[in-house]
Amino acid sequence: MKTAIVILNWNTRRYLEQFLPFLIDSTKEADAEIIVADNASSDGSMEMMSRKFPEIRQIRLDRNYGFTGGYNIALSQIDADYFVLMNSDIEVGKHWLEPLVEAMDGDSTIGACGPKLLSWHKRDRFEYAGAAGGCLDRYGYPFCRGRIMKRIEKDEGQYDKRASVFWASGACLMVRSELFRRLGGLDDRFFAHMEEIDLCWRIQLEGYKIEIIPEAVAYHLGGGTLPNDSPWKLKLNFRNNLLMLENNLAKTYALSYSQMWSSADGIAAMTADTVEKDRYVARKACKKAERTICFRMILDALSAATYALTFRNGYFKAVIDAHKEFREKRRKVTVGDIASFLETRRQKFCKNHRQAIAIGLYPHWIVPMSLIKGKKIFEYVRITGQFNS
Repeated sequence: MKTAIVILNWNTRRYLEQFLPFLIDSTKEADAEIIVADNASSDGSMEMMSRKFPEIRQIRLDRNYGFTGGYNIALSQIDADYFVLMNSDIEVGKHWLEPLVEAMDGDSTIGACGPKLLSWHKRDRFEYAGAAGGCLDRYGYPFCRGRIMKRIEKDEGQYDKRASVFWASGACLMVRSELFRRLGGLDDRFFAHMEEIDLCWRIQLEGYKIEIIPEAVAYHLGGGTLPNDSPWKLKLNFRNNLLMLENNLAKTYALSYSQMWSSADGIAAMTADTVEKDRYVARKACKKAERTICFRMILDALSAATYALTFRNGYFKAVIDAHKEFREKRRKVTVGDIASFLETRRQKFCKNHRQAIAIGLYPHWIVPMSLIKGKKIFEYVRITGQFNS
């Protein structure tokens, strides 16, 4: 099988009934299978599936493993070249799949790709969750081509050229199955939210690209499982953002330092010994990553204080709990880890790390830039950042 389209369901019966017919119709002539994996729903989702869509394969899990655990378990039981992770609240057109498959078939350096995501409610506007591909600012705040903070652009064809991005939305994400398995799948600690950004970051650190294929279009309803104002969702976002930074930031800094210094004649503090060079770079990268994460935690604390002062106690507690759980779940990256990573990269790319540095890391802090620039923030980012890389 070429492609497995896997919907992970948890109590979204009404969306399956509404959107599955579009998906089935779009894949009639494709080398693809639709599979619904269920996280022990209690709303009769699977019983409905058996009655109305008996041709769709089901994978029934014994409990709610979250987005990360549910997909990891389900995908381990599926054999296909490409996996498509798809939310149940996605509406697709007739020809959304072919451009994604063609892109992956035609370029072996693409590790994952996604369609242009538009709003189901306002179909001429981008959708909040992923729009036309995502970026990440210097402190780990994600944003998108077409969505920055709460501002959303109208789709006027400005992102209709294929582009490498930092991340593509997990609402509809195609990934190479071999690469997904090699990386260990999604990080189970996340449970839900930001896990696809972490995966896309790790894919880039392996030397692959993340691309948006705008010929493929999907419409996302959004908020199908958790409402946007949920304190639990806020906690997951704050916690997982820190876990994601710890997973990937030091490696990214190390590759950047290594490329910068290898392009010069070296520096006095580095000896001619490759192992010592790697450890020197690793120490610098780890220290910088620690400083960045520490500053991000200070910014989170300021957000928590704002919630407290405005009497949003549920949000205040969510941030506090997020930091507590981050400290409990973190796997601190060591200098040895980063040095070993650099050695592996050098062996793979013959000392050329340029292929492994993530595209779409925005060099500024997006929050104040958005407040200062207002509606002109999209134009500003396109000019000053790596937005269209």
